[in-house]
Amino acid sequence: MTGEPVDPEQVYDGDDFGRHRLPRGLTLRALVPNAITSGALCCGLTGIRFAIGGDFKAAVLAVILAGVLDGIDGRVARLMKAQSRFGAELDSLSDAISFGVAPALILYLWSLQEIPRLGWFAALALAVCCALRLARFNARIDMSEQPHKSAGFLTGVPAPVGAGLAFLPLYLWIASGREEFREPIIVAVWAAAIAFMMISNMATMSWTSLRPRRSIRLELILLFGIVIAALLTEPWLTLVAICAAYVLCIPLGIVRYARVRRLRAAKERAVPPLA
Repeated sequence: MTGEPVDPEQVYDGDDFGRHRLPRGLTLRALVPNAITSGALCCGLTGIRFAIGGDFKAAVLAVILAGVLDGIDGRVARLMKAQSRFGAELDSLSDAISFGVAPALILYLWSLQEIPRLGWFAALALAVCCALRLARFNARIDMSEQPHKSAGFLTGVPAPVGAGLAFLPLYLWIASGREEFREPIIVAVWAAAIAFMMISNMATMSWTSLRPRRSIRLELILLFGIVIAALLTEPWLTLVAICAAYVLCIPLGIVRYARVRRLRAAKERAVPPLA
């Protein structure tokens, strides 16, 4: 130990996986996932710009693209062994803006501004609850005991999924052209409900808990191909169907986690106490 202060940006969870360092301690290998995260952040901000211009289709697509990039950056970091505290903080900042601030402003500019007071509070709830969810995640990231995570479940609705669900009235409006889906009271109530689900303690399904049996994996490959084709031909109705499927999976996740808890409790009762 030299006694010199340590730059927090040079602290990594693991070894130094890059041979050459850039200023402030970022390795060349760490640039790739962090650049993807930065791209997701720019997509979210660009969605706001499109919404200000009244192009709500492009605004929604920009946020969806941010969600796709958000799903890639962490996996790329793990594959390249480039995980870092810097990347984790950047990812949370990007998520708060792309899946909290951006959807809130897009919905406000699209519908909620017709009821300025209630509509603004609904938009605030969506943005703030997204930030609170991410803060809770960061606070628990180093905790070894996380009941939902250890059982393969998530706590509450993830931020990217919450953003996608919040846009459901917008999907329906674009697909049908009916102004009923733009009704600000309905949009406000829906946004508030999604905000609550993001910060709730309910167990929700994760990729781990959805791991399919070997006997049906070929069918899932076919289903994935059909969904991609549907997104290309009827994107908005397909997004509605995806949202509906996820909402229907929420009670399933609660029931499955309750079953896991019962099995764990029964196993603990069966283990004799140590003398």
